[in-house]
Amino acid sequence: MLALQFLAWIAAAPRTRADVMEAWRSTCPRQSVWEDTVIDGLVTFGDGGHIVLTARGRAALDAGADRH
Repeated sequence: MLALQFLAWIAAAPRTRADVMEAWRSTCPRQSVWEDTVIDGLVTFGDGGHIVLTARGRAALDAGADRH
């Protein structure tokens, strides 16, 4: 699942919105992992403008890891 890959990438190191846009840009409207995770409340802006997992995002990442 692409969203789990995205959440793991966010959790691995501090990321800015610019980092996200550079690494996860897409011209395909069906591949909107950034927008989907924001809308679903899985990521948010933290201190210093870094993108961080919410408690819901951490739970989704942990649950996804448990399935593998």
